[in-house]
Amino acid sequence: MKKTNTLLFDGDMVVFQITIGHETEVQWDNDVHTLHSRFSDCLDTFNDYMKNIVEELNADDCIFTFSGSDNFRKTVLPTYKSNRKNTRKPLAYKRLKEHISELYQTKIHEQLEADDVLGILATNGKYKNPIIVSDDKDLYTIPGRTYRLGELREISEQEAFKYFLTQTLTGDVADGYKGCPGVGAKKAETLLSTPETCTWDQVLNTYLAAGLTEDDALAQARVARILHASDWDAKKERVILWQPQTILA
Repeated sequence: MKKTNTLLFDGDMVVFQITIGHETEVQWDNDVHTLHSRFSDCLDTFNDYMKNIVEELNADDCIFTFSGSDNFRKTVLPTYKSNRKNTRKPLAYKRLKEHISELYQTKIHEQLEADDVLGILATNGKYKNPIIVSDDKDLYTIPGRTYRLGELREISEQEAFKYFLTQTLTGDVADGYKGCPGVGAKKAETLLSTPETCTWDQVLNTYLAAGLTEDDALAQARVARILHASDWDAKKERVILWQPQTILA
């Protein structure tokens, strides 16, 4: 069978999951505990992973994305991911990332997260039959094919827009943005349940009813937004901050 797909990998997640899985605690005595990791084990796991997923998804090209050293969202909402400042990378993380960069094409933009680079690559029309490979549910805000937790899904424009509005309403505590007070997943589903109500106006009115402002709602939307190609000026390498009228409801 001819291989026909381009796999777009969330490199941050691949490297983290493999390297954290091979950290082993060793207790030397009653006082001393250390962590150890064998790079050869990480490498074996990575090679097996790539062999299996390339075969399963019938791929002839693979691209890895990694997060840059800065993050444009921090200029929109200073609290974004502030809860992760002291989170360490697993042992062998840097080495496996370097190994992947030597073998595969990699994409990094300093002010973007790996998710953003995935969204741009998946929607810019430059790659043959792209499939996003990531376990992060946020990638369902990108129209197209996404492989997550062993399931390949085709996400329509309408579904992607609904996921985006849902994230704007519910927020993401892990990423340091709160969304609209009092709105969880069930309430968001009710609010956005029909084509007529699955709109920015519905989201904005919900924020206003909670005593917040349009600027509050827009800031949450802009940090929730995984960039599409339309949100990125490739020539100037800068983010085009999301505006409600740029999205088709």
